[in-house]
Amino acid sequence: MIDAIWYFFSFVVTLGILVAFHEFGHFWVARRCGVKVITFSVGFGRAIWKRTGKDGTVYQLGVIPLGGYVRMLDERIDDVTEEERDVSFNAQSVYKRFAIVAAGPVANFVLAVAVLWLMFGIGVPTVKPVIGDIKENSIAAKADLERGSEILSVDDVEAYDWQQVQLGLMSAIGDDETIITLRTPAGSEVQRTLDLTGWRFDPETESTFGSLGIEVYQPEVYTELSQVEADSPADASGLKAGDTIISIDGEQVDSWERIREIIAQSAGQSLLFTVERNSVEQEVSVQIGERESQNGVIGYLGVVPVTEPLPDNYVFNHQYGFFGGLAKGAEKTWELMVVSVKMIGKLLTGDVSVKNLAGPLSIAEGAGVSASNGFVYFLSFLALLSVNLGIINLLPLPVLDGGHLVFYSIEWVRGKPVSERVQDVCYRIGGVLVFALMALAISNDIARFAF
Repeated sequence: MIDAIWYFFSFVVTLGILVAFHEFGHFWVARRCGVKVITFSVGFGRAIWKRTGKDGTVYQLGVIPLGGYVRMLDERIDDVTEEERDVSFNAQSVYKRFAIVAAGPVANFVLAVAVLWLMFGIGVPTVKPVIGDIKENSIAAKADLERGSEILSVDDVEAYDWQQVQLGLMSAIGDDETIITLRTPAGSEVQRTLDLTGWRFDPETESTFGSLGIEVYQPEVYTELSQVEADSPADASGLKAGDTIISIDGEQVDSWERIREIIAQSAGQSLLFTVERNSVEQEVSVQIGERESQNGVIGYLGVVPVTEPLPDNYVFNHQYGFFGGLAKGAEKTWELMVVSVKMIGKLLTGDVSVKNLAGPLSIAEGAGVSASNGFVYFLSFLALLSVNLGIINLLPLPVLDGGHLVFYSIEWVRGKPVSERVQDVCYRIGGVLVFALMALAISNDIARFAF
């Protein structure tokens, strides 16, 4: 219940920011073009807050947080006096109307740049995309990807972290192949071509790179002890740094994970450890200690195992200065725009299943999870949604901004506007298509959360 409330709150805040910026784009350019704005609303339905500004515009918050609108004076729906005709929307030149409508999506792209600029200024804690284990007979295995290699790019997408790898692979869905540039453990830079003709990817159960057989690098943990804590059960029992655990109570152990399981399950018990010390095997009786945890009392030994060294600068803070952050924010926004356009195209061609369309429930969950993970992760999610909102609004459907822009482009070429009868028919068709997409996205959400 608490998670649901948090997701809803995060959803309202996220959508409110996106809608406010989108509508402000329309509003700001309309005012600069001399158009009278009657209402600026974030949200639909009955106003839960409103205020009339000195400019005569009513600013309000609607009770339904699923969008917003800027209502401008327009002779087609308002009784406009002769004195006000020059400030009505429909009386403006086609260039001004085009600019007013295009300003909404442009504002979303500007917001994405600003948000990412802030994110890179704060710094994003991340890890390099170093490859761990490769699944046998996977696409990655067939391409000869090597454990410990760092992914530098996926096609044209720079891969400085796993999120960028995911972004690059998402844009490759439906392609026959993708080229990955790597830095091998030996330090050489190589390229590998992944054959994607048989690639099957289910975003509900796996990551893109996981479906290719690539696992995130985890340093290997050995059964040799690197440290023994002072005054710990291990210290009291005589275990020493440099000991290699061979067996526990007669059970051969060849992984640290198994050793940890045995210790956790043996709180307060005495176990017989067989260890190799200075190339000689010997037995040590160990009294396992006890420690409180979220799962109750567990066993405690007090040792640290030897682990594989991390690659250089494996964990880093992805941070830029004032101008560098702005440039990186613009670059990242462009990458997101390109991937979004590609994904829409692949939805239309069937290369990407319509089951991947996300509705308000998925967006609410994403907003809540990203906000819980930290402010910089919320900013990243906000930028992604802002870019998607801008791209979707530019689709050439008459009820969207992109549809209006198509009509204005035709008007500019023909020298006269498209007839209201044709526009009305197109609006009806566009409305049906948009509502059908919304219904599909919501049904995907219901299926996703119900099962």
